[in-house]
Parts: sequence; structure tokens; C-alpha cells
Amino acid sequence: MKKSIFFTVILAFIMLFSFEASSQIKVDVKGKVENEADRRANRATDRTIDAGFDKIEEGIKGIFKKKDKTGAGNDENTGDEGASENMGADTKSSKSADPVLSWNKYDFVPGDKVIFEDNLAGEENGEFPSRWDLVRGNTEIAVVDGENVIMMREGAPSIVPYMKDPQKDYLPDIFTIEFDLYYPGDGNFEVYLYDRKNQKSNSPTGYTYIQVQDDQFSMGQARSSHPDENIAKERWMHIAIAYTEGKLKAYMDETRLLNIPRLDFEPMGLTLYTYHARNDNRYYIKNVRIAQGGVKYYDRFMQEGKIIANGIRFDVNKATLKPESMGVINEIATLMKEHPEVKFSVEGHTDGDGDDAFNQTLSEQRAATVVSTLTKMGIDSGRLTSKGWGESKPIDSNGTPEGKANNRRVEFVKI
Repeated sequence: MKKSIFFTVILAFIMLFSFEASSQIKVDVKGKVENEADRRANRATDRTIDAGFDKIEEGIKGIFKKKDKTGAGNDENTGDEGASENMGADTKSSKSADPVLSWNKYDFVPGDKVIFEDNLAGEENGEFPSRWDLVRGNTEIAVVDGENVIMMREGAPSIVPYMKDPQKDYLPDIFTIEFDLYYPGDGNFEVYLYDRKNQKSNSPTGYTYIQVQDDQFSMGQARSSHPDENIAKERWMHIAIAYTEGKLKAYMDETRLLNIPRLDFEPMGLTLYTYHARNDNRYYIKNVRIAQGGVKYYDRFMQEGKIIANGIRFDVNKATLKPESMGVINEIATLMKEHPEVKFSVEGHTDGDGDDAFNQTLSEQRAATVVSTLTKMGIDSGRLTSKGWGESKPIDSNGTPEGKANNRRVEFVKI
């Protein structure tokens, strides 16, 4: 009997509170409470329920006090509210702090010797890209926002680099692959690590490709999404792959998404492929580079007295750093912080294209940009100088795209 009465009282309170809070039905809540108090006075045998009802009554008064907060001179309301705020502060301070994340999400450093480079310079709009071979589908050169791109249109397009000996394994034990991909917002794009026209896969599982879908990379059972939940689906992205004697890392823009300790096959070549290209869903590719890499920066510095960095990239004919340059610059900054005795002359170099005087000025500006960036990262400016050499000190032929890519570099020379 007591339980039945108690639950009836609770139900009555809930209904009264709901009606008052919604402001849809006007109810004399205070009057009902007083009537109920009178009835309770005659229930001497029901003291347990009385105690519970007293708690409910106190809750209602608290609600009224918050509603009447705008009233003048209510010291009692002020005291209650202060107590409530203090309680909230104490509760908040008792919660555990969020874990502090320290995550090196971008450690990509390109290989130091370019073995395949295609920036699509000199290509004719509408023709098949001259440095590639077709496996299937329809692929042509197009111009997007004033730049040449490889347009993958339809027919499940698939292309491979055009090599002199395509059946040969042309990927070394340590290499990097980079390119820019325009993802149209729908479907998958796949990067195979063998030439699907001229080579045979040596993987027992068949997982020889990295799949790109929206903001995600996957390779076999390895899978990861970009941490930025608001990243646009339709956009240009920079894709970078680093392979070192069995270990593979893959990056989307400035974030590492795959970190596989041991592949079950040996990469031999490259195939770019998508089954989802259509005339209303075109994929674009540009700035493809394969490079052989490399000895750690500090070891190079100790052996040769300098570090040659091909991975520091700038906008065309400008001294503006591209975001993918930060992997190299982060490595240099780390080296200098770990070895405070190291001092560098940062020296810019260009390829042989263009005006000599312009290239000289450009190389000086680019070297100065790198010094400025390192200084902002906490490196003492007294440990850095900058200079430019223009096109005067090539280390490779300017007659091939790969040679030009090797000549466009920044060197960190021991002082």
C-alpha cells in the first residue's frame, strides 16, 4: 500500500513539473503542494513517504527560485545558486583530465635520387600522357585550373609508367612514391605496387595495392581514416608512400594513415587504377615522382658534410613552401635540436629551365624561406645562413625530367 501511494506521489510531481516547464498549461503548483502537505499531516503512519515527499518539495522550490532569479533582493535565492555553482565546479574539477596526445603523424621524407618524374610539362591537351603506358580504359591529358593533368575518364582506366625494360623490377629496396590525386567524391582509387601490364604479383594474399576511398586508406586488413572529420570529399590530396625493406607507410596530405611493419610481397613497379571513373566522375593525377631513398640525414651529414634534400617543394616559380615539404624540414629541425653543435648553410638550387638571373634570385629566396621556417620552429638563427646558386651547380643532366628533379634541391651544408 505504501509503495503504491509513493509511486502515485512521484507520478503527480512529474506531471506537474512537465506542465509548468512546457508553459502549455497553467497550473497552481504551489497550491497543490500545500494541499498535499495538509493531507500528509494526517498520515502519521506514513513517515517514510513523508520524507520522500519533502525531498520532492525542496526540488520544486529550487525550480521556483531559478525562475524568480530576476526578482529583486532575494538573498536566499542568491545563496542557493551560489551553492549550486560551487557544486558544479567541484564536480568538474573531480573529473579526470583528457589524455594529452603526442603523435608524430607526418614523418615522410622523400628518397634522395629521383628514378621517375612526370610533371606533365610540354604535354598536349587531349593526347595520351607520353611517359605512361595504358593497361585499359580511357586516359588523356587535360588542363585543370591552368595545369596539365592526367585525366582518368572511363572504362576502368589503368596506367603504368613507361619504362625501357618494363618487366624488370625497377623499385629498389628503399623507395618513395608521390603524386597529387583529385578525388571526385565517389568510388575507389587504387595504387598497385607492381606493373599490372608487364609484371606478375608475388603476393600470396593478393593485397598488393593501397585503396583510396573518401578520407580512408586500406591495404589488406590495414585500414585508417583521416583524423579531420570535416575534410572535403571532393578535393585534391597529396599521396605519399614510403617503403623500406619490407616496411610500408602511406600518407594522405600531412597525415600518416598506414603503418605496416611487414608486407608479404616485394614491390616491383607501379600501377594507377580506378574502376569508378566516369565522364561525370573524373579522377585527375599530377606531379608523379618515384625516388630511391636513402641514408638517414645525420648519417649523410657525418659522411658527406651535407644533406641533399629533394623533398622540399615550392610553388612553381615561387618561394612558397608546399605542405608536403614539412616532412623533410621536421627531420632537419629534429636533427638540429638533438645535435646543438650542428650549423648549416642552407643553399638553394634550380634546374636549367628559364632565365639565369631569375633562377639565381629564386634560389636565394627559397633558401631564405627554409631558414625562416626553421627559425620559427625554434632553431637559433645564429646556426643558419642562406644562399642561392641558381642553376650553376647541377648534379644531374637537365636533359631528362628525372635529372631536372634531382637538380631542383635544397642542400644543408656543414658550417
